[in-house]
Amino acid sequence: MIGPAARAALEAALGERVRFHAPMSRHTSLRVGGPAEAFATPADRRELAALLGICAEHDLPHTLVGHGFNTLVLDGGVEGVVLQLSRFRRLEERPGGRVLAEAGVSHSQLTRFCSERGLSGLEFGAGIPGTVGGWLAMNAGIAEREIGDATCELEVMTPTGGAIRRLGRESLVFRYRGLRGLAPGSVILSGLLAVVPADASVVRTEVERLLAKRAATQPLHVPSCGSVFKNPPGDYAGRLIEAAGLKGERCGDAEISTLHANFIANRGRARATDVLALVERAQERVLRDLGVRLEPEVRMLGRPE
Repeated sequence: MIGPAARAALEAALGERVRFHAPMSRHTSLRVGGPAEAFATPADRRELAALLGICAEHDLPHTLVGHGFNTLVLDGGVEGVVLQLSRFRRLEERPGGRVLAEAGVSHSQLTRFCSERGLSGLEFGAGIPGTVGGWLAMNAGIAEREIGDATCELEVMTPTGGAIRRLGRESLVFRYRGLRGLAPGSVILSGLLAVVPADASVVRTEVERLLAKRAATQPLHVPSCGSVFKNPPGDYAGRLIEAAGLKGERCGDAEISTLHANFIANRGRARATDVLALVERAQERVLRDLGVRLEPEVRMLGRPE
């Protein structure tokens, strides 16, 4: 619980950039979930450091979200402080074939930036929702390429806000949909990403091709959290869920998408409980019928109601 002293410290440090009992359904792509005790959007690094210091001093947990993709917030809400680095949007070309992107830069901003300047190497991210910070934390990507493949360096704030460190590629351990090696509670501030000069029209054509492919194969017109399960080795979670006969399966207003079975869509007023029921149903049915244990890719935050 956030006590009176902690609340006063948060308000003094962030002013209107911290809100209390903030519904997380407004900050996640699936549009479900209970409230965060506090939801903070620090203006800059100084303010972020102060915020992390307050969390450490008052023993408050802090949780990062980007644009809320790949995230399922449970109906009971999230304890402590939820941080969103939406104001961290610096994006610039650096010498030596590098792009610096802060954590709050969106996928559309990054791909547009590279398309306009004729910088190749990050086209694979076209249409992958979320922000650079989220991409880096979960090593987002496609079968052929992941963001870890393009990462040269991360800039990270320590969990208590006391220091900023630069971590080179050799000290980063990217894995399928994950990044190891950071201290728990660390905050990714930016990534230095490798690019190569290319014809801008060629880059744009590839970005447009990938965007069109996603629009044709994924339910982008309804709220969802993106891919729910990791693909098991040599197979696809969506294929397995469809083979188990679950395409179109519903619980309340949550639905296993009829377009892509590895997506769960909110068809109206779904609750996190409904989504979680479909997650568990898919796991049980695929294991029972096909002998494969599906591992969630979606990050689950908070507590049940």
